[in-house]
Amino acid sequence: MWFQKRKHLNQTTVCFNERSYVMSIKDIVYIALFAALTAALGLVPPVNIPALGVPITAQTFGVMLAGGILGAKRGGLAMVLFVVLVAIGLPVLSGGRGGAGVLVGASGGFIFGWIVAAFVIGYMAERFWNNLNVVRSLLACAVGGIVVLYAIGVPWLAVVAGLPIEKAAMGAGVYIPGDLVKAVLASIIMVQVKRAYPLITAKA
Repeated sequence: MWFQKRKHLNQTTVCFNERSYVMSIKDIVYIALFAALTAALGLVPPVNIPALGVPITAQTFGVMLAGGILGAKRGGLAMVLFVVLVAIGLPVLSGGRGGAGVLVGASGGFIFGWIVAAFVIGYMAERFWNNLNVVRSLLACAVGGIVVLYAIGVPWLAVVAGLPIEKAAMGAGVYIPGDLVKAVLASIIMVQVKRAYPLITAKA
């Protein structure tokens, strides 16, 4: 009987470990998938503003979706993976850009900011999860994908481009209408995914 109990306990442990392993693999797949989605959005031609040197791209849409659909941890990690791909030179940024040079250039603050933005969007989505609607989703996308992102990207831009912070902020303001459109679209998709195939667990 002792052996049977021990055997049963071992089987339970193995099943538990297998379940944990499967969930881990699923997380990795989701992280890779949203990093790839963000890269794919880089195929959309960027709108360049010569005075700033920072192109308007569709990739912030991928950042919003990563945080809003995967949650804080996985969304942030998806962007970490994406930034690593950029750093090693893969042309995954809009316009076929990549490499460490881009990360230390004028757009570097915004690119690194995507990690924080996705995390903040996911964090807010997790806390709104039980009552998540388009308005709350839009708030999460606007706070993480615009306010937080610009708070990181604009000072970086000012330093690298040698601009006064006020001028850098005013110049970056031309991106806000487009970002708001992306935030609205992302918020609608977040709510639809929650209803059809939720991947986030509510957090207190």
